Amino acid sequence: MTTADDAPGTGAGTEADDDVARATSDPWDRQVVWWDVGFVLIVLLTAAAMALGGDTDARGLWTAYTAMAVMLAAYAVWGAPAARTRDQRRALAYTVVLIAGTAVAVAQGGLATFLLFASFTQLWMLLEPPRRAVVASVALGVATTFAIAAQQGFDVPTLLEAAPQMAIAIAFSVLLGLWFATTMRRSEERARLLHELRQAQAALAESHHAAGVAAERERIAREIHDTLAQGFTSVVTQAQAATAALDRGEQDHARERLLVVEQTARDNLAEARALVAAFAPVPLQGSTLAEALRRLAERFTAETGTPVMLDVAGATDPARAGGATGQAAADVVLLRAAQEALANVRRHAGARTVTIRLTRDGDGDATDVRLDVTDDGRGLPPGHVDGLGLAGMRERVSAVGGTLAVEPGEGGGTRVEVHVPAAGGAA
Repeated sequence: MTTADDAPGTGAGTEADDDVARATSDPWDRQVVWWDVGFVLIVLLTAAAMALGGDTDARGLWTAYTAMAVMLAAYAVWGAPAARTRDQRRALAYTVVLIAGTAVAVAQGGLATFLLFASFTQLWMLLEPPRRAVVASVALGVATTFAIAAQQGFDVPTLLEAAPQMAIAIAFSVLLGLWFATTMRRSEERARLLHELRQAQAALAESHHAAGVAAERERIAREIHDTLAQGFTSVVTQAQAATAALDRGEQDHARERLLVVEQTARDNLAEARALVAAFAPVPLQGSTLAEALRRLAERFTAETGTPVMLDVAGATDPARAGGATGQAAADVVLLRAAQEALANVRRHAGARTVTIRLTRDGDGDATDVRLDVTDDGRGLPPGHVDGLGLAGMRERVSAVGGTLAVEPGEGGGTRVEVHVPAAGGAA
């Protein structure tokens, strides 16, 4: 049950209050329809009872009918809208008419006391906070007591006789009304909490969706950088080499470069399709990590002319080609790290040789894997800062619980070491 200060008619309230009001308005509107029907039926039945009772003269009967007609009109203008909008100004205006009309009707005949069933109930339905309903109930009871006394000439004995009965009616009305108000407040509180819960669920779902979209964008950006971008760089380099060979008249050498361009473009196309299909990297489909590294080394040598020494002795594990999810994730990370390391060698190192070493420690599923990529090039520049490629590599390695170290090599150049824990930790 809302407070008087939150009623729409006061101009106060917050957007959250409006949302709660909208969330609970439909069920309440359906209930108010029955209140409307019940009030009209009680008024009509009271009018019929007074006409059939025969204890009211014609003048008194028409006076009572006029009072009841005014009550129905006031309910249509103020009462019913107030019940739906919780507008306390309309509710107070209708309350004044309700109390006066009931008292006038009761003064014309005792059967008009049937109106009290509707009057007391409407006071508690319309007025907020409950203390207003208590005051209005007392006022209605006092007015009705005087109206009953007025039926017999308004003498003191009649007034004293009617007072105890009306006091009981007021007490019953107050107790019943307080119970009703408490029930309504609890119901509205439950509706408010349910509305807030739904809002929180919607906000959480939106937050998770946004986080998922951002994470997916970052993942796709890393995939494109580690695969397509490097492949296109190779295509450009080999195309330039082929053009230079043609200018020198070395058609055989140009043909070799063009074959490398074709193969690289095919690999890039396969990578693009794999990204769209959200599959594992093409080099790992149906093969082991060691085999994928061997193909990577061979392609790098063919493209750059820089020999790559591959050492995977004791690291070959055919079961990993279609192994567990944690193992597959670790293999993807190691393959991407090797690709990024070779891309940096191509762009920055000016190396004469490169060494890739893959080693495993442990038995069965509990195998830690270490990948070392070492070159004999220019080494790290002073004040080295990770670029996009190394930053993405660190994120990948960290995601599977591994570590990445980029440091000077023992004999010069640069050494990249990636350590990935056992598959259980990687998962």
